[in-house]
Amino acid sequence: MSDDVTPIVWMNDDAIRNPALQLSGDDNVGVALRTLKESEQVNDITCNQLIPKGHKLALRPIAAGERVLKYAQTIGVARTDIAAGDHIHTHNLDFQNNDATHEFCKDIPELVVRETDVFQGYPRNDGRTGTRNFIAVLSSVNCSATAVHHIVRSIGDEVLAQYPNVDGIAAFTHGTGCGMATQGEGWDNLQRVLAGYATHPNIGGVLFVGLGCEASQIQTTLSEHSLSRGPLLCTMNIQTSGGHKKTVEQGRQHLMTMLPEVNKIARSSCPVSSLMLALQCGGSDAWSGITANPALGYASDLLVAQGGTAVLAETPEIYGAEHLLTRRAVNNSVAQSLMERIAWWQDYVERNNGSLDNNPSPGNKLGGLTTILEKSLGAVAKGGTSPLAGVFQYAQTVDCRGFVFMDSPGYDPASVTGQVAGGCNLVSFTTGRGSTFGCKPAPSLKIATNTDMYSQLEDDMDINAGSIVSDGQSVADVGQQIYDKLLRVASGEKTLSEQHGLGDNEFVPWQIGATM
Repeated sequence: MSDDVTPIVWMNDDAIRNPALQLSGDDNVGVALRTLKESEQVNDITCNQLIPKGHKLALRPIAAGERVLKYAQTIGVARTDIAAGDHIHTHNLDFQNNDATHEFCKDIPELVVRETDVFQGYPRNDGRTGTRNFIAVLSSVNCSATAVHHIVRSIGDEVLAQYPNVDGIAAFTHGTGCGMATQGEGWDNLQRVLAGYATHPNIGGVLFVGLGCEASQIQTTLSEHSLSRGPLLCTMNIQTSGGHKKTVEQGRQHLMTMLPEVNKIARSSCPVSSLMLALQCGGSDAWSGITANPALGYASDLLVAQGGTAVLAETPEIYGAEHLLTRRAVNNSVAQSLMERIAWWQDYVERNNGSLDNNPSPGNKLGGLTTILEKSLGAVAKGGTSPLAGVFQYAQTVDCRGFVFMDSPGYDPASVTGQVAGGCNLVSFTTGRGSTFGCKPAPSLKIATNTDMYSQLEDDMDINAGSIVSDGQSVADVGQQIYDKLLRVASGEKTLSEQHGLGDNEFVPWQIGATM
């Protein structure tokens, strides 16, 4: 266990009356709702060791090699014989590749769309709607990153105060753009990300800044994605602008010209069907699949029922639960597309000498999660119960409504970057360990999975879904709370991460391939 990962001190153990929760009658494990002491009686079971809160308790004897079930699904196999009352975790539970039956389109839920709800957004000429109104300064390559930051900082708060309809000027810089192949998966990812941010509904004006000699030429990005220069899409290179200082001066002039134009657009009443929500989780724990993720899934179903779009991502974090998604795919093509992405990841980790089970982090494991199968079964709950309408490549423009999936790594900044590039104008982020994540240009709503962490990090968590366990609230009640909050945020209410100024360093395009 990593020395820099410290256990959370649980503060409300005495308030939890029920000692353990069995999530399904088929399960042979229960989840400790409070720390269980050695020799403590849990119903008719005696705890054989101390079992930390959120960790698993064997509800009956489990033979070596037998499947361990949680959510009525396999989360691994017993490494040794396990007695009833034993603590089940990394010491006695082994990962096995998912061997569930993948049925296609067997359980497609009925979806009735009623577009009645509205929010106050920024309507764009292309028919999409912004929840924020930023000006973006994008680097084509790492070599122009410092110039981008200096350009952004050249516009002070006193200047921005004159343009109340502009939410800010954001720098989007990254560590790639050269030393890479100019074709293939890595190249396509970067180009889709750059183009996706340049055309994002939360962005009213764009300034591209390059060095001049990099592999990722600005003109190539524009040409590949049919983008045209104009008053609100300007480009410049350091080498042709006369160096760093002159680039910053010219960049500032571009922004000063854009500001009055971007400020002309004001919020107006827009249908909820124009919202696209990124579904994310980070710093997950055992409560993620019990509280925050199901509640977010309920909220995403409400959004989809209004004609909106909810985008699940992080392919390594649905592995072991993808069979639940293929059952509700709207057609065989959608289901097959999801399985193709799973197969790509299996090959990807194998050729890089890895394993999909490497995904659970030390913090995840301290929070009670043992294998990627267990983590995925909780993570997929963010997708609610709506039909799976589409599967998209990383950072690909999401061009259909409803519940969809986007291929991405499980690394949160890279994953969210892809979702935002695909068009997400809101981000929902559940966390159990306490991830203080922000995102520009899409506001990020933080949802705590447990009340103890919420109390400890109350300045960073917008909603406490831990109340489902600690206070007896229903998943539906918290889900409705999340949905209502999302509409207020979409209308301009600032999330806590926005109030703290987070979101400048979370632009992380997914890099695939050799650095040369």
